[in-house]
Amino acid sequence: MKRQAGGGTADRRSPVLVTGLPRSGTSWVGKMLTAGGDLVYVNEPLNPQHPPGHCPGVLNARVTHRFQYICDDNSADWLPAFRDTVRLRYRWPAELRANRSPYDLARMLRYGTAFTLGRLTGRRALLDDPFAVLSAAWFARRLGCRVIALVRDPVSFVASWQRLGWTVHPRELLEQPLLVRDHPEVLELRALAGSPDRVATAAALWRVTRAVLERTPGILLTPYESLAADPVTGFRGLYAYAGLRWTPAAERRIVRACCASSAGGTSGGFAWSGLSRTAYRRMDSRQAIARGPQGLSEQEAARVRALTGT
Repeated sequence: MKRQAGGGTADRRSPVLVTGLPRSGTSWVGKMLTAGGDLVYVNEPLNPQHPPGHCPGVLNARVTHRFQYICDDNSADWLPAFRDTVRLRYRWPAELRANRSPYDLARMLRYGTAFTLGRLTGRRALLDDPFAVLSAAWFARRLGCRVIALVRDPVSFVASWQRLGWTVHPRELLEQPLLVRDHPEVLELRALAGSPDRVATAAALWRVTRAVLERTPGILLTPYESLAADPVTGFRGLYAYAGLRWTPAAERRIVRACCASSAGGTSGGFAWSGLSRTAYRRMDSRQAIARGPQGLSEQEAARVRALTGT
């Protein structure tokens, strides 16, 4: 783990942001951080797809792009909404006006209740949001978030996107002038706009994002593979960084959720809820490292290494 300048001492009232590119383990880490009972899990408020995005009860602001860029110059559009989110103030009327399907109403009840109970019991918000990765500095500086930024090995990252058939849409980044101004690395994606080469575009997104995170102050860069190889030690460190209580109960839940082959049985850990729409599943985290590159040939893996300089 690498703490960037400006990390400071954890404030036990600070919200927590877990970010990193999609398929870098943010849902897993977010769920493990809730094991101690001090946090309310908030899933991807900046995701432009509904669900989990477009839920004004959670974030009363209009998200227009994947990797929506937020900085001081557009804070007026985002700061009031995110202040409500991290203070666990659920916008019931706004949610009712926007979403009325049975699923939406069930999700509203779940989140609204969690926000209200969390606020009344002094819990903090945990934002699990890969789409905040390029705005991590703003979350740390303006909202006081303890930011944990996950970085996955590029071969495993690209392989995961290939298995899911995902692709990068460079125009969603290039169409944001403030993002291009503050992080000119994204201009590297211009040559790949519209390209059918999904390996090259995913590798370029990894390279650009890593460069941005490397020079972002006030965050904790965390390699996914290091955390997965030794989850108890790794999460103990993340709990300390975030100002969370590390308890025997939290450790037991993490062991059951991350060390399936040694924990025995299928009980324990975390129950899956269809309303959360998170990618987290109970797993053996060490085996997950070995499975990471599956789907790429040796030639493709070597190409990813060359494209990312790793």
